[in-house]
Amino acid sequence: MEALRAPGPLRAVELRPPRVGLIGGRSVDAWIDLNQAMRALLRAGRFVLFTDDAVGDPEEESLQHLTSNLGAGHDLSRVVPFLTCKHSLEYCLLFARRAASHRLGALTVTGGDRSVGPARCVPHSRDLRRLIREQVPDLALGAWVNPFRDPGEQVDLLLDPDFYADYVLTQVVSHHEIEPLERFLATAAERGVTLPILVGVFYYRSGRPRTLERLGKFIPVPADALREEFERGATPEAVCARSLEALRERGIEKIYLSNLEPRKAEERLRRIEALL
Repeated sequence: MEALRAPGPLRAVELRPPRVGLIGGRSVDAWIDLNQAMRALLRAGRFVLFTDDAVGDPEEESLQHLTSNLGAGHDLSRVVPFLTCKHSLEYCLLFARRAASHRLGALTVTGGDRSVGPARCVPHSRDLRRLIREQVPDLALGAWVNPFRDPGEQVDLLLDPDFYADYVLTQVVSHHEIEPLERFLATAAERGVTLPILVGVFYYRSGRPRTLERLGKFIPVPADALREEFERGATPEAVCARSLEALRERGIEKIYLSNLEPRKAEERLRRIEALL
């Protein structure tokens, strides 16, 4: 929370734990890559976000790995896992207590996609945040907003006294489609929202039509503009840097990057920052 409220840039990295069901060596290699990525990012003073069954794919639990295998000497206050409502209520509350006991920096609680996977244990993420707040009052809790939806409705959520959130993450945005974020932030400012906001940016690795089409099922993808940009010779780092620069021009410096390859996450981020 101190970093979110402090002046200056904050660039966090969102990582995905390995998928459940990887066999033998593949699972071991995935955890080794993730372990190395975590060590590099934390040494560099980065904040790391961990997904929870992203896009409906069951993932190994990040918290178990962090507390068992990362090793001593690492500041877990820079680690912020996600927790969806797509688990049993008992599991969710235990997860929050474990996160607090290991002094993780915060916990971002989201509803989870209703169209895939198990049913939610509570109707809305705010219901789970309320229960967690009752049991773990000192753990900072985050929520999720989508600038591509009606900005007034999204701001209504943030101003609801029963929202139970200390900060907010946004759906990923791009320099090709930044107007929805501008409308959301303008509405939030006009109506007095004071919660810190961390804006998402997706790292597009290529302009392949099939890849962009598949991504478009889960996130807003400006596919035509991205294809043109890559066809003109832009590198993935340059495309991502343009989104960060567009945000910085609008005074937005608190962001998280999604889809960086774990093994090269810190190196990629340094290359992107060098282009700003």
